[in-house]
Amino acid sequence: MRITPVILILILVISAFLPACKERKKDVINTPSNPDSIATMVTRNVKTLISDSGMTKYRITSMIWYVYDEAKKPCWKFPKGLLLEKFDSDFKVEATIRCDSALYLKNERVWRLDGNVRISNVKRELIATEQIFWYQDLHEVRSDSFVHIEKSDRIIEGKGFRSDENLTNYLILSPSGIFPVPQNSNNSLQ
Repeated sequence: MRITPVILILILVISAFLPACKERKKDVINTPSNPDSIATMVTRNVKTLISDSGMTKYRITSMIWYVYDEAKKPCWKFPKGLLLEKFDSDFKVEATIRCDSALYLKNERVWRLDGNVRISNVKRELIATEQIFWYQDLHEVRSDSFVHIEKSDRIIEGKGFRSDENLTNYLILSPSGIFPVPQNSNNSLQ
């Protein structure tokens, strides 16, 4: 029996398709049963703009950003620090916030900033604390920690802080302060 070229080609074509008819092995990947423990998105070297009501309001810069959208309390985590810039309607920076780590509770619209928190505002004041909360819906910033504020003419310190979100109108709950006294060459302090 002689194999013709047509039969040979037919045998090769059929043999090429036979493996496709086999049942393929399925790899099963077990996902954690707790969605609070696994990020739905991980982004490195982040620089992103965030808008609110169609206006660009914030710029976030961070080394790493974890998003937990499937968690019971959806949140964003910035474990390696965060730089947050808040813009006015003309896209000018009206506040800058730096911290060692941050957590954003998405449904509550609350930011918790931790460790070496440094905030500057349009008045060129520096606000330093170890932990601060920003309640976006209330347009308010709060802290129960020790707060150090450097103004152009004085330094104010105290425990507990309440402010508007622009960080221009604030209240120190338990204040203490250092107030420089101008020195007059003709008078000495007594």
